[in-house]
Amino acid sequence: MVQEEAAGGMVLSEEPAAGAAEEDVEEDALVRGAALEAFGESAETRALLSSLPAVHGERAAREVAEERFRVIMDKYQEQPHLLDPHLEWMMNSLVDLVQEETSQPALAHLAFKFLYVITKVRGYKVFLRLFPHEVADVQRVLDMFTGQNPKDHETWETRYMLLLWLSVTCLIPFDLSRLDGNLSIQPGETRIPIMDRILQIAETYLVVSDKARDAAAVLVSRFITRPDVKQRKMASFLDWSLCTLAHSSFQTIEGVIAMDGMLQALAQIFKHGKREDCLPYASTVLQCLDGCRLPESNQTLLRKLGVKLVQRLGLTFLKPKVATWRYQRGCRSLAANLQLCAPRTSEQKPLSHRLTSDGDEDYDVPEGVESVIEQLLVGLKDKDTVVRWSAAKGFQETDKAWHGGCLALAELGRRGLLLPSRLSEVVTVILKALTYDEKRGACSVGANVRDAACYVCWAFARAYEPQELTPFVMAISSALVIATVFDRNVNCRRAASAAFQENVGRQGTFPHGIDILTTADYFAVGNISHCFLAISVFIAGFQEYTKPMIDHLVSVKINHWDGAIRELSAKALHNLTPQAPEYMAAHVFPALLSMTLSPDLHTRHGAILACAEVTYALHRLAARSDRPVTDYLDENTVQRLKQIHQQLCDRQLYRGLGGELMRQAVCVLIENLSLSRMPFKGDTVIDGWQWLINDTLRSLHLVSSHSRQQIKEVAVSALAALCSEYYMEEPGETDCAIRRELIPQYLAELQSPEEMTRCGFSSALGALPGFLLRGHLQQVLSGLRTVTSTTPKDVSFAEARRDSLKAISRICQTVGVKAEGPPDEVMCKENVSEVYAALLNCMSDYTTDSRGDVGAWVREAAMTSLMDLTLLLAQTEPLLIEAHICERVMCSVAQQASEKIDRFRAHAARVFLTLLHFDSPPVPHVPHRRELESLFPRSDVATVNWNAPSQAFPLITQLLGLPTYRYHVLLGLAVSVGGLTESTVRHSTQSLFEYMKGIQKDAQVLESFSETLLKVFEDNLLNDRVSISLLKMLDQLLANGCFDIFTAEENHPFCVKLLTLCKEEIKKSKDIQKLRSSIAVLCGMVQFSGDVRKKVLLQLFLLLGHPFPVIRKTTASQVYEMVLTYSDLVDPAVLDEAMSVLSDTAWDAELPVVRGQRNHLCDLLGVPRPQLVPKPAPGS
Repeated sequence: MVQEEAAGGMVLSEEPAAGAAEEDVEEDALVRGAALEAFGESAETRALLSSLPAVHGERAAREVAEERFRVIMDKYQEQPHLLDPHLEWMMNSLVDLVQEETSQPALAHLAFKFLYVITKVRGYKVFLRLFPHEVADVQRVLDMFTGQNPKDHETWETRYMLLLWLSVTCLIPFDLSRLDGNLSIQPGETRIPIMDRILQIAETYLVVSDKARDAAAVLVSRFITRPDVKQRKMASFLDWSLCTLAHSSFQTIEGVIAMDGMLQALAQIFKHGKREDCLPYASTVLQCLDGCRLPESNQTLLRKLGVKLVQRLGLTFLKPKVATWRYQRGCRSLAANLQLCAPRTSEQKPLSHRLTSDGDEDYDVPEGVESVIEQLLVGLKDKDTVVRWSAAKGFQETDKAWHGGCLALAELGRRGLLLPSRLSEVVTVILKALTYDEKRGACSVGANVRDAACYVCWAFARAYEPQELTPFVMAISSALVIATVFDRNVNCRRAASAAFQENVGRQGTFPHGIDILTTADYFAVGNISHCFLAISVFIAGFQEYTKPMIDHLVSVKINHWDGAIRELSAKALHNLTPQAPEYMAAHVFPALLSMTLSPDLHTRHGAILACAEVTYALHRLAARSDRPVTDYLDENTVQRLKQIHQQLCDRQLYRGLGGELMRQAVCVLIENLSLSRMPFKGDTVIDGWQWLINDTLRSLHLVSSHSRQQIKEVAVSALAALCSEYYMEEPGETDCAIRRELIPQYLAELQSPEEMTRCGFSSALGALPGFLLRGHLQQVLSGLRTVTSTTPKDVSFAEARRDSLKAISRICQTVGVKAEGPPDEVMCKENVSEVYAALLNCMSDYTTDSRGDVGAWVREAAMTSLMDLTLLLAQTEPLLIEAHICERVMCSVAQQASEKIDRFRAHAARVFLTLLHFDSPPVPHVPHRRELESLFPRSDVATVNWNAPSQAFPLITQLLGLPTYRYHVLLGLAVSVGGLTESTVRHSTQSLFEYMKGIQKDAQVLESFSETLLKVFEDNLLNDRVSISLLKMLDQLLANGCFDIFTAEENHPFCVKLLTLCKEEIKKSKDIQKLRSSIAVLCGMVQFSGDVRKKVLLQLFLLLGHPFPVIRKTTASQVYEMVLTYSDLVDPAVLDEAMSVLSDTAWDAELPVVRGQRNHLCDLLGVPRPQLVPKPAPGS
């Protein structure tokens, strides 16, 4: 009853999928390229095996050899047959090590471990026949068991392989009693017969907890069924095993282990034993099995083994015979199947007629068969797939019963036990199973049922002649196509594709089969969006499948529990509308409109989305021939579309838990009806739609966070379409009432205390059409600029600032540019500078909260808006781009391109290069354009991955050589070099050092660089975001000798200024990280000569008396290293004493003790002792 062919063409899922909406398939290239052609590590494996005697005694070498061998073997898990030509020499090499008399036990265990690894990959059945199995090997293997400890968990592989070896050697074609010889060696001593020794070993290892139990079951099945053994030992062994089974409980670990071993052994015996030998015991075994109540166990393996044993007992009860009524498909040739038109030269006689059997005689069905069938039917609806599969091979409505039933039908069909006359009933069930989906809580069950139904279709293609399935071709082909493109689960889509392919090849009757297979192959159906929106359109081009696909979407997918599937289904209906517009208008639309009134939330949501998409699709079709959409939709349909909003409003369905979905769906409806130019101008429904949009934007803060962005976007899109279609009286004119009310109302909402309300109305203002903005442009821009500015009250409103920036950019694109135009209508020289100022100010937004650097969203939007505005001006009015503005833009973007967050750094780099390389016409006043074009040639930078620090920083640091960009790039690099991400820190530091190496000998450039560095420090004093990272960068630069050229000059201005800034930065600071970073910088500054060195040492000794013990200990440790590094710091006469004070003092002791040691150190180094400054008296 082994499943021989199921793996050939099907993808069967082991459990129901219960995750989120479909994942995209990303690893297809790896899957395609994973096939191996041969065992390529043969030479290395030989070397490994031959090295075992040398390495087995050394633990490290032994473990390396084991791990390497596992890695080699594991590569062939998917293609183990490639090992077959090499199995024999590998086996011989390892068995020789075991059989050598001089071999130590450790070497034998290691050899058996290697044998087990091979067995695990190739399977013991193939490997078993290669073991030596001469008569002499029986005694040899038995002797090896002498030293084995069944409880030793380190050497279980040895026992496992010995049991398998013994199972082969015990098959020698001689009576085992002949091997016993004279059992009496000395008077009073008797050796145990070999038969008893083998049985004793088998019984011992059937109840162990490791994998040797499986091998013991194999040994029992081969040993007990021997002709000489079954006569003497079979009854007693079965009695022992049934007693053990009866006295074991699946409630304990020991009981589960014992039952597992007994069930495996019994199942193997009844599989390999002859029917006549096993039949006398079958009833007793079945009775004992009933008493064990295995279906009540929560152990999947026990239930599976129980079902397996039951089906084998059933086969034992029944005589083997070929039913005369069995369906036998004669021709299996694919070529013959596809040449159905060729006449048959002769009729092939059914197999059952050619076989001689006593099939027609009547005989009594044994009593046990009824119990067997009952248990198999129970097994068909077990909760675990492996149990149902086992029950199906032996042979209340839930998904488990459906799954087991499908598997059983497939097995019956494959074995010819399902007659063609029953196909009409079976196909009806299978078509239901192909769409079986049942919601359970937050997920659904049924993926395994649909997958099994695909397997049935696959099996039937191989089992039946084409003429038998001809009446069902259209139903099956349509159902499989629908499952291939519209199933939610990727495994089911691929299983349906495989079943369709099998039917096309075997049956040759599926319409347009080859064309569909070419498009909907295994890899193509991996992406669910591609299936719904592209593949479905291609298949629907064949009229046989068009209406079934549309009907399936409307009846099954539009009301699906998964919102993503409903949205995809609506879009799919939009794409399928051109294939059958009349059918959509006449049949689909009425059904959808009735579903919009459904009490079920999911049905309403999907139906409204579908109405919107189909309406817009019909409009686009009508527009091709300059017709209105009403040519497709009658007056009643138009009125029912118009009433959807009011009906939902009257039933208060915009409130509560389902309100989010209804608002989103109706906003999509508003947008699509507006784009479809429905004849609603001047109708009261427009006011209702406007109210809904405004209310949705105003209450965004009440919407769940995961759907907030989507609802905002659809509401804004609906507003844009609504205004463009229904608020324009004549071309270029607008309704004055709307102009008076809408924009002031939206501007007032920008001052809302709710961030999400600001986001919504900012985006809404950005989406307004140009004719509404004219006359209010200054007012709108001013309101949006206010939102972009940061105040203490709304500092955390990063998303509002982001959306306002996007709105400003969108408005600029909408109204256009005219240098001398009125500032209230277009972008001109009077308002461009204000917009630039707002955008550039947002480039320094580094707001952080519990979500992290939320200011990065603002900076990203600011960069995009700056790019869009600059390119717009360059194309229309380049004179409006002033030199200082362009310089600020380029420098700000360059700074972002050198910072630490990969995604935003990459975005900044793309913006920078777009502005640099734009040539229609070029952006004016770009600083150092010629040098930039040589540093970033267009052809080279196109292939750079700016997300990768290893590729980005070597390019960005080149900007340090351009004076205009140096300050901003250095500011960005300081954050990266002093950051936390290992890869960013490493590559930014390497790139900076490469640049510093290049300017080491140029004193003028180094002076300029150091001045810029100090300017960055000075401008960002007490700004912890920059200063701490900058101190870390300074430590790296000083430690690597980047300023060695300055150390020759006494009291160099760089060191003096740096010391002043460091003192200012750490003054009264309690930030441990900042203090530690400053200690490292101060220690690095000791390399400078002059009075400044004494001042640096004084500062360090002040830190030795810091109130924080951790700071005192850190200072002492780093000063100790500093003294070792710079030997000229301390007089050699007192060096040892100074080092002793630094290393031996407990710097985390009480402050008075520590200060005494610190003062002694000051005396040794000739530094003035720090003086305590008394605190001023209160009130003085």
